[in-house]
Amino acid sequence: MYAQSLEKTYQHKAKELNLSESRYWKLLLHMNGVESEIDDASFFLSSEGKYNASSELNVTIALLLNETVFDNNATACRFPARKAWLQEQLEIDEFPQTNCHALNTLIKKVDPKSATLVFPSAHINSPASMFGHTFLRIDSSYDSKLLSHAINYAATADQDTENGVVFAVKGLFGGYSGVYSLLPYYEKLKEYRDTEQRDIWEYKLNLSEEEVRRMLLHVWELGNSFSWYYFFDENCSYNMLWLIEVARPTVHLREKFFYHVMPIDTVFALEEENLVSHKHFRPSKRQILLAYEKSLSPELLDSVTAVSRGELDVKIALDKNSSIQEKRYLLEASSELLEYLYIENRINSDEYKQRFHTVLNERSKLGRGEAIVVNEPHNPDQSHRANLITVQAALQEGEVGYMLGFRPAYHTLVDSDIGLLRGTQIEFLSLLLHYSKNKRLEIEDMTILSLSSIAQRSTFFKPFSWRTSFKFDRNYMSDELLFKASVGAGYSWGNEWSYFYALADLLSYVKSSSSMGVSASLGGVIYEAEQFKTNIELTQRLYIDGTTQSLVNISQLWSFDKNRALKLQYDYVQYMLGQKRTLKLVFDYFF
Repeated sequence: MYAQSLEKTYQHKAKELNLSESRYWKLLLHMNGVESEIDDASFFLSSEGKYNASSELNVTIALLLNETVFDNNATACRFPARKAWLQEQLEIDEFPQTNCHALNTLIKKVDPKSATLVFPSAHINSPASMFGHTFLRIDSSYDSKLLSHAINYAATADQDTENGVVFAVKGLFGGYSGVYSLLPYYEKLKEYRDTEQRDIWEYKLNLSEEEVRRMLLHVWELGNSFSWYYFFDENCSYNMLWLIEVARPTVHLREKFFYHVMPIDTVFALEEENLVSHKHFRPSKRQILLAYEKSLSPELLDSVTAVSRGELDVKIALDKNSSIQEKRYLLEASSELLEYLYIENRINSDEYKQRFHTVLNERSKLGRGEAIVVNEPHNPDQSHRANLITVQAALQEGEVGYMLGFRPAYHTLVDSDIGLLRGTQIEFLSLLLHYSKNKRLEIEDMTILSLSSIAQRSTFFKPFSWRTSFKFDRNYMSDELLFKASVGAGYSWGNEWSYFYALADLLSYVKSSSSMGVSASLGGVIYEAEQFKTNIELTQRLYIDGTTQSLVNISQLWSFDKNRALKLQYDYVQYMLGQKRTLKLVFDYFF
């Protein structure tokens, strides 16, 4: 009777304080509006908990005061963040004592002191990873961050075995469940930096030790509970924001987003809330190998490749007329390339171990030298925002027209790629309207999805370049808006100041069988300075009926800040009975 009386007393007090409608209780339930975004019934103590914050609060109070087990299965052990908050708000001293051995062991192991948001940049040749990714790192009292733990949220899907189209469709429409996980940070580094060759950016947060501990307690509460994963909104990055708001409920991060959350946008949100205290760059193995490519002569680079593939004895390679430092670099580059080849399954374990041991043994004989300099690229937080409004003045056949466009995501080859992986394009649901000389508003161009990865080849890396698009345009044999699907592949070469590519595409316009064809494109991108960039692409098409068509696109970009740019564009399209030449002055505003 006494416990029941306490239960009623504190439930009544909670009602008087309106705790069920408080921001923090809603954060603990992941309740956005009147419904929790957690879809796993095991996360709730009340059968109505997903939709009724008051019911979940009352049941939580009742079970915490009326524990029937006092070990790891106790309510207090399952929901320590709820208990701590209720104890503080209601000043409860009567909670039964419980032995939460598993929770205490985890806290001791993780040793939460501070937190860092980690941003692995885009994967150069993976459509599913071209947006990047974010997760949280819980830093301990150890100096080495490799001993820290990572909090990750991801869809329960294997991208390596599942069909790419199926993965994309299911990811867009909530076909996967998403779960939080806690694992050693070095495992995530190995996955992203080494296996997927992605640069890592770390944004240390100015959260206090108490706030980080509160975050960890909530992660424990979430356990294996799932919520439906949506690629554009309820994704990895969005679900990190819940944890940061639980740690510091005075910040409002999720409210900055409406219909989609890009990983880099979460970095922008954190900086707007003044949560970032320090930034750190960890280069990928690819970035390190490219640094060696810049430092070694072509002859020595050939030796590195030959040594790594077992085609040249290490001692013979070292006998060449090179300085001691060049020999150090040769051996260091060989060890890095060996690891890369092993990760890529291009050499087996025995070959890797034998060659790696030999290379490191020879390197140890040469003593300490100069560390290779890896140039730090622009921080992703220097990139433009995802949303775009474009205003254009167009001169066509002596007539001036005006165009207005909107794009929710994300980036094209003709945009500034400061802070982004150059040669990549992700364009989704863009619309360009044209106010024509006939005083009619018409659709000039509408892109459903356009992806490009123009990946430059080098001594150590030989990637394919590829692109695909699904869109409506007026670039067939007449000025008629038609749907086009295309897919292409080829190669790209370049250096720090420019890159060039050659691509072959299969394409089809939805008009007739004769509108299917192939095309060959030659293109180039030249960087005059950070703010200036020139794009040129020449295309020749051959349709199945033997008709040919030429297209030219030239763009000159001037970015006068990261979210505003001017472009001067020239487009030429050959038609069956003539051609269309368009000169445009474009103002782009990203937000």
